[in-house]
Amino acid sequence: MPDQTSHKPSLRTDARRNRERVLEAAREVFAAQGVDAPMSAVARRAGVGVATLYRRFPTRSALVSAAFAEQLSVCAAAFEEAMADPSPGHGLYTLLEQVCTTLVTDRGFDTVFMAGFPEALDHAEERACAEERLSRLIERAREAGQLREDFDPADIPLLLLAVNGLAGQPPYVALPAARRLLAYLFQAFQAHPPSRPGPLPPAPAAPLPPWDYPARCRGSQFLV
Repeated sequence: MPDQTSHKPSLRTDARRNRERVLEAAREVFAAQGVDAPMSAVARRAGVGVATLYRRFPTRSALVSAAFAEQLSVCAAAFEEAMADPSPGHGLYTLLEQVCTTLVTDRGFDTVFMAGFPEALDHAEERACAEERLSRLIERAREAGQLREDFDPADIPLLLLAVNGLAGQPPYVALPAARRLLAYLFQAFQAHPPSRPGPLPPAPAAPLPPWDYPARCRGSQFLV
């Protein structure tokens, strides 16, 4: 007698490949342009029609959720590694370095994971878990004498906000600048900074462009 158990039909091979191409293209487009990039740009990069994209992902939120689901697992793994590091200060630095690197190379990361893209990822539980782990990691580093007693978890968003300002720069500028800034600031976070700190990561080979003052400030007496 044939098996009457109902199973969700698997995607045909071509449909599955189309889906994988769309997700890969979405990750690339969102990383380069942010999650507000046109859906047509994703379809074009994937080599499929816009109608095909919308059949699989009827809304932008659905596409963003699927595209960033894997990155959510990567973030969770980074926290696990940081918590397992026998030196909590080193674990915290390594974690922040990964986050800063992602911030300046993936323009979608900030919107989805830091700002919270509306309905993009239902990861409230994961976010709460990450915040709790970060607080524990900071507390362990303080207890080990590796962080200042007055260091607060709220200082981390200040660091990330500063690094996020580099996101619009080319990677060959943004990456070394972010790593150097993190190294500078982390020295200030330490309870007992070395009198002769080790060398900083190299500065960007190309200088950052001049600060773009708002139009209302142009011509101000404070500009030189």
